[in-house]
Amino acid sequence: MDEKGWGAVTDHYYNSMPNTVSDPQEWNAHVLGRTYRFRTDRGVFSKDMVDFGSKTLIETFEEPAQQGDILDLGCGYGPISVVLADVHPHRHVIGSDINQRALNLAKENAQNNQVNNVTFIESNGVEQLRQESYVAIVTNPPIRAGKKVVHDFFEGAGQMLVEGGHLWVVMQKKQGAPSAQKKLDELFGTVELIKKNKGYYIFRAIKQ
Repeated sequence: MDEKGWGAVTDHYYNSMPNTVSDPQEWNAHVLGRTYRFRTDRGVFSKDMVDFGSKTLIETFEEPAQQGDILDLGCGYGPISVVLADVHPHRHVIGSDINQRALNLAKENAQNNQVNNVTFIESNGVEQLRQESYVAIVTNPPIRAGKKVVHDFFEGAGQMLVEGGHLWVVMQKKQGAPSAQKKLDELFGTVELIKKNKGYYIFRAIKQ
C-alpha cells in the first residue's frame, strides 16, 4: 500500500482475465431485509461476503427523482447491481467491470436471484460504455488498482451522468477517502459526505 492508502497495481481482481485458479462458491447475503444467493470465485473482489463498504453504499443510496438508468461502475460479481435492480424494479441497472470472471458471475447472480432489469457489460472504466445518460452512478472503486484508476472512474462518471445526476462513492478513510473527496470536489463542485460508518465514507457528488 502506497502513500495515503492507495494501492500499487499488482495481479489482483482488477484484471480482464484473473490468473488465479477457479474455485467457485455460493453463499447467502442479507441486504435491506432481503436474502440473496451469490456465486463467487477466486480472482474477484470480496469473494466470501458482500463487503461492508458495498453493503453500506446500497443501504445509503437514495433513488434520484429523475427517470433514467443507474450504472454500477466496477460491479464485480454484481452485489450492488443485483440488489439495486431488485429494490428498484422500474429502473434499468447496468453493471460494468473489466474482470470477465466477475462479469460471468454477475450474470449468473442476476439470473439466480430472478432479477431481470440489469445488464452487465465488459468495460475498462467507462471506455467501452456507449450510453452517456445515467441519472445515478454508484461505485466501490478498485483501490488496489491505484490512484489513477480510481480518479479515472470519477472523471468517467462525470462524463456519463446527466445534468443533475448523482455519483455515489464508498471508500475507507485509511484507503484515501479524504484525497478522493478533494478530487471529487475538483470535478463536480458539489460533494456531500453523506455517511461515515466504521471508517467507511459515503460521498455523493452532483453533476452541475
